[in-house]
Amino acid sequence: MRGLLRSAAGLGVVLALAGCSAGGDDAPADTAKPSVSSSPSAGTGPEYAPYVIATTPSLVDGAGSPQAYNLAFVLSDGKGCTPMWDGAVAIDDPAIPTRVSMLTSSGADVRVSFGGADGTELAAVCDSADELAQAYGAALDAVDATRADFDVEGDDLGDAAAVQRRNEAIALLQKERTGLEVSYTLPVLPSGLAEDGLELLGSAADAGVEVATVNLMTMNYGESFDGDMGDYAIEAAGAAHGQLMEVFGRTEAEAWGSLALTSMIGVNDVRGETFTVEDAGQVRAFAEERGLGWVSMWAAYRDRPCGAGQTTECSGVEQEEGAFGEAFGG
Repeated sequence: MRGLLRSAAGLGVVLALAGCSAGGDDAPADTAKPSVSSSPSAGTGPEYAPYVIATTPSLVDGAGSPQAYNLAFVLSDGKGCTPMWDGAVAIDDPAIPTRVSMLTSSGADVRVSFGGADGTELAAVCDSADELAQAYGAALDAVDATRADFDVEGDDLGDAAAVQRRNEAIALLQKERTGLEVSYTLPVLPSGLAEDGLELLGSAADAGVEVATVNLMTMNYGESFDGDMGDYAIEAAGAAHGQLMEVFGRTEAEAWGSLALTSMIGVNDVRGETFTVEDAGQVRAFAEERGLGWVSMWAAYRDRPCGAGQTTECSGVEQEEGAFGEAFGG
């Protein structure tokens, strides 16, 4: 998914002001481990877990009453194996726990997301699996998280050395941290995961990683795909379901439970792709029917109509503020 579209400058000031006022675009909302065979949302439907910017609050973060939040993104500082929020804010910046407390005040959990489409991914620059595991652990400890998401896309998917190093590091973390829940966020087409994504998951299995969830980025398919985005998301899930059964040896029910779907709401990065509020309701209904692990969107701060001169920090479609969150949240 896309990297952060907002500047992290003045983070402490932004959070301090947001905590004092409910007004302004950057004010926080008031609200807010599955294994192979079970999920925390079992019996209550899939979790709704939107991606939020770790460094910047938004009024619509809590729309749809999320059960979890994906904190985007932890990256390298661009020079070495030092984890930073968006590659720019110190991992132990004291404003971040304040931000997380705002998100979790309703009882929601947090998942730290590593990687994304932009910036330098830690696995590409850390020298060893041990060093990489320490960097991941530092980010998790900064927000007391027991869930980790690894968003791997673009050139990082084809970096075989980084893929192996990452999986070895995650396996080390899971040995050290009982109950650490791991998800992989990967690009997908309506026909399913591409070969590089399948190879990554096979490498994870070989390394002994327990992958709780494979989160499909149901977006940015390419200009040759000009159909309905809700239908495409469901097609992608159906194709990936069979692939997960094969890669991990899971039953039909286990494979459905270890799938998640993340859509880019509104106007996507690829011309002709627009994901509507109706599409979100369609995806939610499908996820409930099949028993998926969770549903998500990129990103919560975009869940509002665009004002004059706005293009990136909004959905680009006609909607009520928070409408996508309400649809995904069920």
